[in-house]
Amino acid sequence: MLSYSFALNHVVDPMLHSFKLTLSHEQDTQKLAETLAKQLNQGVIYLIGDLGAGKTTLTRYLLQSLGHQGAVKSPTYTLVEPYKINGKEIFHFDLYRLNDPYELELMGIRDYLDIPNALFLFEWPSKGGDEIPQADYVIEIEKSADDTSQEHMRFVTIHSNSLEFIQALQH
Repeated sequence: MLSYSFALNHVVDPMLHSFKLTLSHEQDTQKLAETLAKQLNQGVIYLIGDLGAGKTTLTRYLLQSLGHQGAVKSPTYTLVEPYKINGKEIFHFDLYRLNDPYELELMGIRDYLDIPNALFLFEWPSKGGDEIPQADYVIEIEKSADDTSQEHMRFVTIHSNSLEFIQALQH
């Protein structure tokens, strides 16, 4: 939680509503992604968690739930992977290897952000500084302290200013 609190204080205005859940198996991550896919049409999502927490796994299942056919690559080295799914523009950013937020400006992030009604997913948003927009949704994924079992438990907290969004996730 400390890393999230640090990141949240530096990149996100406090959000009004949150929902916590535990993911005991990878199938739970897939179910969460399917639920999110029904609720998310556009906006900015921050994915926060340590290396190996499951940010890219959740993104892969989300993209598949939205209708993506084929592989979902981590954009760790390319910074962004664009998708067009059922006419919807989706951009998956991984800012882990970013040295300076200004690099986003140099790679043309404004061109992506100017696309109307798109969905933007940002891993490691704290590295994006003021170059990335504020989040509409924040998904924090934390690994269990006892991560030695074969099935890795994850604790997820989803933040949003939309009470309707949070309520829809709870059902």
